Amino acid sequence: MKRKTLALALASTLGHPAAWAEEQTLPEMIVSLPRSAVVTNNPSPSAEVTQDQMREMNVINVEDSLKYSPSIFIRKRYVGDRNGIVASRTAGSLQSAWSLVYADGLLLSNLLGNSYNFPPRWNIVGSEEIENIQVLYGPFSALLPGNSAGATILINTRKPQQFEAHARVQGWSQDYKHYATDDTYRGHQEQLALGARVNGSLSWSFLFNHLDTHSQPINFATAAIPAANNGAGTPVTGGVPYTSPTNVPSMMFGATSLDHSVQDTMKIRLAYDFTPDTRAALTYAYWQNDSFSDTRTYLRDAAGQPIWSGSVNIDNKNYTVSTSALAPSDSNTQNQLLGLSLDSRLSPDWSVELSASDYSTPRDITRTPTTAVAGGLGQPGSAGGAGTITFGDESGWKTLDARAIWKPGQGRKNHTVTFGYHYDRYTYSSAKYAASSWTDDSSIGASPVSTTMGDTRTDAVFAQDAWKLDPRLTLTLGWRTERWQAFNGFISGYAPIASRDDTYHSPKASLTWRAAGDWLIRGSVARAYRMPTVTELFQTEKIGVVTQISDPNLNPEKILATDLTAEHALEGGNLRLSLFDQHTDNFLTSQLNLTTNVNRVQNIGRTRITGAEAAYEAVDVLVPGLDINGSLTYTDSEILSDPGNPALVGKKVPRIPDWRASVFASYRFDEHWTGSLGLLYSGLQFGNLDNSDTNHNDTGSLSKYTTADVKLGYRFSKLIRASFGIDNLTNESYFIGPHPFPKRTYQAELRVDY
Repeated sequence: MKRKTLALALASTLGHPAAWAEEQTLPEMIVSLPRSAVVTNNPSPSAEVTQDQMREMNVINVEDSLKYSPSIFIRKRYVGDRNGIVASRTAGSLQSAWSLVYADGLLLSNLLGNSYNFPPRWNIVGSEEIENIQVLYGPFSALLPGNSAGATILINTRKPQQFEAHARVQGWSQDYKHYATDDTYRGHQEQLALGARVNGSLSWSFLFNHLDTHSQPINFATAAIPAANNGAGTPVTGGVPYTSPTNVPSMMFGATSLDHSVQDTMKIRLAYDFTPDTRAALTYAYWQNDSFSDTRTYLRDAAGQPIWSGSVNIDNKNYTVSTSALAPSDSNTQNQLLGLSLDSRLSPDWSVELSASDYSTPRDITRTPTTAVAGGLGQPGSAGGAGTITFGDESGWKTLDARAIWKPGQGRKNHTVTFGYHYDRYTYSSAKYAASSWTDDSSIGASPVSTTMGDTRTDAVFAQDAWKLDPRLTLTLGWRTERWQAFNGFISGYAPIASRDDTYHSPKASLTWRAAGDWLIRGSVARAYRMPTVTELFQTEKIGVVTQISDPNLNPEKILATDLTAEHALEGGNLRLSLFDQHTDNFLTSQLNLTTNVNRVQNIGRTRITGAEAAYEAVDVLVPGLDINGSLTYTDSEILSDPGNPALVGKKVPRIPDWRASVFASYRFDEHWTGSLGLLYSGLQFGNLDNSDTNHNDTGSLSKYTTADVKLGYRFSKLIRASFGIDNLTNESYFIGPHPFPKRTYQAELRVDY
């Protein structure tokens, strides 16, 4: 913990862990903290999560490690959720393309789209192998694309120096009672991480993870209550009346998306030190997921038999429950990542960093029934029958980054110049087929009923100079030029789509002043462009009950971001205060109309997001053994213009809460016992562009919420530790969109560290 205290003080003094790890001659114990190869001399506000902190949290999936980071919200709806996208102080909870996630310099962000369907591939990393996680806020580094406008998350895994082994077994249980659902959902996970160094030069690490979990309902089948009485339809009971987010009286027929997911991850990483200054690493990771999304009907006829579809009558009101409303689905995916990295210090003045990655999906299949059992007396698809099968096997992305870092020699060491080249290519392909048997891939027709596909490519060059004007004043100037292309676009049933080729320029500037009294003051300003993703351009198709409408003529988001940050080193800790502002022209949003189930992507003019953030972290607060970190963020957002719909001017930007707060405290009682408490708060936010969703307490809404998590751990020896934790201790009921988040969940784990 003394090492951590010193690191915090140095980070506060110099602005960011990357800066002091690169520019200062430090004691050996500090150098052990890894520096990300993605960003050097980053002029952004930052936060960090260490492995020691992670072990005091209730961490099952990797993204759980970030739940108390300032202004960060991960849309994780249940254990094993594949759609855990990142929201931040300037990015809403559906803007997945406004964040970047890297692991050891390899991109995990799925920038094929900008919605819940395109989350980072967290599964490629195991929590047991992580050394630390750094979070950078805003697009202030020229080394990063405009997708960093929200947050950039840098995961650094351990570099083994000798043989080590880490094993963990976990189990959890959630009693979920809401609407007409009253059930218990459980799961378990086993993880093994091994590593060693061989003959001083070669090191290897291996990860295996197996997860088997069941979720609570993630959605519900609903309809608005008709205005007039109508005696038509089969009389049924069990429907649940509720009020929609826009205050429309509505009826609920059943629960959907009860996910049973089985996931397996295997990864091997080989690293070789050619010399003390030159190192290469090869990473191969494989992740597969088998998921069955089940449904439950609430409706019963006069004989007590369940009703799944058809014309029904509830309280003398007639409803039509479609076949798809309570239909299950089945999906199977296989994902693999191949990555290569190289870094070398060529001389005291020069070093280079190279990284390349290829993320592919050898298998991506989703199956859904389209036929109902006669009379609505059986679950759609339960007796087999016709359906649709969708293949997305050819989707993926490739990246390449080459960077050189130049620190001029004697007499000119006040410059650190970084320049380089970036390449990425994203390929999307989706083909939906009609099938005579929805569970049999061989029963599909000869031709797809719908096809969408397309590619985007970016070639970028960048340069950044961190110039020490004097020992206390550093000016960082950066420039990024990007050539962006969109091509191979195809949507079945539409005319051929023309290719696009555009170039954009993004200047950056930051001034850092190390003031007296251990204060650091930094002002940053940046232009950035967030390019439309391939699915925002080309994915027009029906996905389940939702019709997705894209637009191949979308403009990129043009972002102007500013930040003023003050950091102060305190005894045992660090305080950061930030003011931020972000204006976005051609703001891209995907607005779902719940009445028509049409999801349309569009540019809406200009938005503004302005706010303030305070973050504090310290060890041994008041008493030895008590560590605390906390944050408070206030955000004011506004739609400034929308030529297509002037009535939206003055409305709040969707999915940006006015307040966010987090507190995490851990305490070491003695050499055996530890305990922790975490608190999270999220304030008022809206999901609709017109802010018409004023009911925040039912499905479809965006709720205010306050949750508490606790954990108690016992160390039997240096090797073995057991713990018990509870998430959502107070059993808070809250929604993010249509999705109810977990109720009180009990967790237990046993871990061995060698």
